[in-house]
Amino acid sequence: MNRRTLLKQLALATGGLALLPVGEFAQARVLAAYDELQVTASQQMLLKKLVDTLIPSTELNGEWLKGAAELDVQDFVLVMANDCLSRVDQIKFIAGMRLFDDFPSGVGRTGAGRPRFSELDRANSERALADIWGHSDPENQAVQVVQYFLNTSKWYTIQGYLNSEYVMTELMPYQLVPGPVFDGDKKIDPDAKVNIHG
Repeated sequence: MNRRTLLKQLALATGGLALLPVGEFAQARVLAAYDELQVTASQQMLLKKLVDTLIPSTELNGEWLKGAAELDVQDFVLVMANDCLSRVDQIKFIAGMRLFDDFPSGVGRTGAGRPRFSELDRANSERALADIWGHSDPENQAVQVVQYFLNTSKWYTIQGYLNSEYVMTELMPYQLVPGPVFDGDKKIDPDAKVNIHG
């Protein structure tokens, strides 16, 4: 193939791509890592706010503890939902995620015109989660899928946080039982860091 033919074909291909409607590339905005869930970047950010609300960073006894969002636990939640949930549960999870941001605005409740979950500050986002968990309406399908999404996200958030490298090495260092330095006569210190896993 000569150079002139190649340049003509390249020009035609570029012109053809410019003429395609923008809607054809909507699928490219889906995050590739979660092929079963079809999660967008905005949904990932919403989940990051949710895990930050569930396990926020805080100060305890003069020591700063990292929160779930700082450890990117939202990625763990999405990987677990993508890899471990059944197809039916994945559909419920995504449906709940899509409705979740608007739930404080009145999904299943009265009070339209209220801000979305992604716009709430920490105190109001905690209050919104309490409202969702306290809302019982077995007939309302939207409430059911939002609660399923929230409960699944909470479970995986706790699991991902407690099994993170940060928790296992800095907060509760793991030692084989009885450990390399076993002292059967040691007094228990209530302020000592302990490993709840072993």
